[in-house]
Formats: sequence, C-alpha cells, structure tokens
Amino acid sequence: MQMENEREKHEELEEYAIVLDFMPTGRSSALKSEPTAQLLGENKFTLLEVVTKTKDVAIGERVYIGKGERDKVALIKERITYDQLTDAAKRELPNAIQSIVKGNEQKFLAFFNNAGPLNIRMHALELLPGIGKKHLEAILTARDEKQFESFGDLLNRVPLLQDPVKLITERVIEELKGGSRFYLLTKPMAPHREQY
Repeated sequence: MQMENEREKHEELEEYAIVLDFMPTGRSSALKSEPTAQLLGENKFTLLEVVTKTKDVAIGERVYIGKGERDKVALIKERITYDQLTDAAKRELPNAIQSIVKGNEQKFLAFFNNAGPLNIRMHALELLPGIGKKHLEAILTARDEKQFESFGDLLNRVPLLQDPVKLITERVIEELKGGSRFYLLTKPMAPHREQY
C-alpha cells in the first residue's frame, strides 16, 4: 500500500513545464528580488511559481522541473492558483495548454476513446464545452465502431465537432479557475496552500 502511495505521489509530480511568464526581479510585492517564473506543468497542468537560476528564460519555453539536475529552475516556490497568475501568464495559458495537448495527442485522444459516465445523468465528455447530447451520441457511436486514431480522425468521423484541442484547452482553463465539480484533466488545488 505504501509503495502504491509513493508511486501515485511520484506520478503527480511534474517533470517538465512551460513558461507562462518571467519576472527578472520577481513580483513587485516580493520581499526579495529574485528571477521568478510562472509555469504550467505538462502532466497535470499544475500551475507553479519558481525561482530561476538564470535570466535567460523565454515565455513558451519548455523547462525541466523534475527531481534531477535542473538547468534553469533553482527552486520550486509553490503551487499557485489561476488567480495568482500574472496577466501575461493568463494570456499565455491557452497557447501553453494547446502546445501540451498537441504534443501529447495520444494521451488526450485516449480521453475521447475511454471516457465514461460520471453518474446516471452525465457523461465525462459532456464536460467539454460545446459537447451536448447529440455530439456525445455521435462520439460514442463512432468510437464503438473503431477507436479514434488521431484528432483528425475524430473530426472526420464526428460531424460538426469543434477542434478537440480547443475543447480540451477550454476545459483545462475552467478546471484551473477552480470550483469545478469534476476534475478530469487537472489535479484540484487542496483547500489549504499546497507545497510542491
């Protein structure tokens, strides 16, 4: 049991993240001046604030934040909420999510191929913006015939469906804002401040 908990905890940790914003001297409200970045984790879309080793950090850059030797990140300060993001980070967030989704197409395609009912009245796919009963039926019918092989295949076989990358991006942002009843693609923030 303890080994399973350790493995689950390890799987929750992010290995790589996308830079959403970089502040060379940190936040104006910070007690000490240090190069600070806000990041979006690739695994569970975890929002993090970090201290960087260098000022050579670009918005949209992929950085290593795992347990090994990090080249650009000195310290992970804390996990943050959507509301703690800078305005620049909020503007960059959709681009970063789309980049992650496109780079891990099979992982997110598996959501369309395997998602099931959440309760007797709602299916997990209905939580994606723009998917109602008609799209749900079309997706379920098409995937029963044959699993989707790509986002292009999904779009070809389900008429009038919006871009799946856009649907996932909108759902991730909604979950990151908090207060969602179901968290399908992100790890919800604990009620107390969570150390990362």
